[in-house]
Amino acid sequence: MRGGGNMNKMMKQMQKMQKDMMKAQEELQDMSFEGTAGGGMVKVTANGKKEITDVQIDEEVVDPEDVEMLQDLILAATNDVIKQVEDKTNDTMGQFTKGLNMPGGMF
Repeated sequence: MRGGGNMNKMMKQMQKMQKDMMKAQEELQDMSFEGTAGGGMVKVTANGKKEITDVQIDEEVVDPEDVEMLQDLILAATNDVIKQVEDKTNDTMGQFTKGLNMPGGMF
């Protein structure tokens, strides 16, 4: 049973990595992100769970004659903030998988 120590060490490393991943996920969920459009006239805030937590609209862009522009700005700001959350999530969680050599086609 010479390999038993290596297996034990590997299991401890995996447990630590799992614990670190859970902590990173919790930290991500607590973060706040802000997407903007129209030079900052529309701001959408979201948390790391991709939940929209706030929308701010500068009254200058509220034109009853051009509701479509306001809708486009809200969509752009929302897409901006969601992309920021996804990028940060991929960067943060990617650090846990980049060192793993996962062979394809195992099944």
